[in-house]
Amino acid sequence: MRKFGLIGFPLSHSFSKKYFEEKFQRDRLNDCSYSLFELKQLNDIIDLRLSEPNLVGLNVTIPYKQSIIPYLDGLSDRAQKIGAVNTIKIKDGTWIGHNTDIHGFQQTLEPLLKAKKNAALILGSGGASLAVKYVLEQLSIPFCIVSRTEKEGCILYNQLNASILSKYNILINTTPLGMFPHLLEMPEIPFQFINSSHVFYDLIYNPELTLLLKTAKDRGCVVKNGLEMLQIQAEKSWEIWNDDNK
Repeated sequence: MRKFGLIGFPLSHSFSKKYFEEKFQRDRLNDCSYSLFELKQLNDIIDLRLSEPNLVGLNVTIPYKQSIIPYLDGLSDRAQKIGAVNTIKIKDGTWIGHNTDIHGFQQTLEPLLKAKKNAALILGSGGASLAVKYVLEQLSIPFCIVSRTEKEGCILYNQLNASILSKYNILINTTPLGMFPHLLEMPEIPFQFINSSHVFYDLIYNPELTLLLKTAKDRGCVVKNGLEMLQIQAEKSWEIWNDDNK
């Protein structure tokens, strides 16, 4: 049995198990299974490595996309450049970290880009923001990171004003604010300065329309959730797990 799974905490919101189980059934992959490994502390991954010898691939979700790295035996070139991992390939006992978020994000962002010059605000500075930052750099889209706490190279939410929001037409939420079951939460955006020229991309996929996206949509903005990105990154993970050269 080839065993795959997801590590993170919490995992009640997980899309991956259902997605891969449906894939295995549809493609008649009877020798494959997918499990959720909810780790309250990342150090528990040491026991996981010992107790699950049939593991050949893992996905990684919040809050471990960065902190997982010291527990791995190596990184792909892109994962090393990004500084975050969401996919682990396991072969002959060796765990190698990859990042497939970049594929899902870039493919779903590009159709939203407008002909005029684009600039983006990245809401949040955690592990998910690193893949977003990497893609924006590859697309030569200038960006600024917005954080709740003072960090080098970031601005604070209370610094967002009409002038800043007139310069940045894309807002990308990489925080878990608004994720089920916390449906009434969202980043602190001064929506009085938001109009139909703005695009809102929320990496959250459950619910389909977060409070952030609903509020932006009500102001005439183009909105996008993270479901399609997740589907694309999942298929890229599957490709990596089944490629003997990676």
